[in-house]
Amino acid sequence: MPISSPKQTFLVIITITIFSLLGQGPVPVLARNAHVINFRSPNLYPESLAWDPLMQHFLLGSLHQRIIAAVSDSGIVETYISDTDLPEDVSILGLAVDTPRNRLLAVVHSYAPLPPFNALAAYDLRSRRRLFLTPLPSEGIDAANDVAVDYSGNAFVTNSGGNFIWKVTADGSASIFSKSPKYLADTNNPADDDSPHDSLGLNGIAYVNKGYLLVVQSTTGKVFKVDAEDGTARKVLLNEDLIGAEDIAVRSDGVAAVVSPMKELWMLKSIDSWSEGVVYDKVEVNVQRFPTSVVVGDKDRVYVLYGHVDEGRVGNSGRESFGIAELRSKREGEDESIWIFVLIGLGFAYFFFWRFQMAQLVKKMDKVN
Repeated sequence: MPISSPKQTFLVIITITIFSLLGQGPVPVLARNAHVINFRSPNLYPESLAWDPLMQHFLLGSLHQRIIAAVSDSGIVETYISDTDLPEDVSILGLAVDTPRNRLLAVVHSYAPLPPFNALAAYDLRSRRRLFLTPLPSEGIDAANDVAVDYSGNAFVTNSGGNFIWKVTADGSASIFSKSPKYLADTNNPADDDSPHDSLGLNGIAYVNKGYLLVVQSTTGKVFKVDAEDGTARKVLLNEDLIGAEDIAVRSDGVAAVVSPMKELWMLKSIDSWSEGVVYDKVEVNVQRFPTSVVVGDKDRVYVLYGHVDEGRVGNSGRESFGIAELRSKREGEDESIWIFVLIGLGFAYFFFWRFQMAQLVKKMDKVN
């Protein structure tokens, strides 16, 4: 078919240019290096981290010390909060930043053989003073672990020993919130006092702004969607179980990242608000450094914490070096490369079309003259 208009010519040029670029294989693209932060803090052994978007730094708990440390993107460490009024030798585990109220929520837990202690502490991020310390109602086998917060300031704390979720209101009132039989459907394992991990049941938790929670269960590898209003839970149908899952974080585009300290980082997507989901990529982690936490930082970047808590839980105290590392999905990088090809193709096509139009204009002017 003959080309009868400049518009048709433009479309033909675009098609030929893009296909010729894609046919040449990958085009070298300059990309920044993944962000890696190595820092030193004697005997810290942090299990989890949070990102403070206002101060633009990471906040970390400690297995052996009653402190919360701040780590800058260049690896500068500061003791941000020191709470010596907490019981001696307790651990500060899960953390969540409540940005609207400028608060930090911290899970406080004691490991055996210490007397049982499970609580949620809230701190003002400006004054760094404690706002409240709320003991969590006991059900016998308790292991407070991780925390998430909704827009109203309600905190949701996982119980890895009892397989349920506590709720602590913005003013510090605690109750058992979600105790679904679905949490026990695939496991009958009670908490094991000889286990070094307290990770047998519900573990990492994240709040999704559509009004629900996503919770991972370590022993079964299941992910649960929990209504943030009434606590009803249902299992997310996935294409594989995430055995050993320790923590979960959700990006602004809805992608979930789940980390296992002994396996990998799973990247998950859902198109139906997590009735179903799919693992679309797996990212290698350094299992020797035992990553136990994942967080979404600045510009939606995904970071894992290398806190070496496997060493800390067996009594070691000599380590000083720890790390925070950005991890990326290779499949997402491939998709970005395709779009780069398309954009380059469009640029070339526009340039050729401009030259074609200018040539046509010159011909017309020659005819007039």
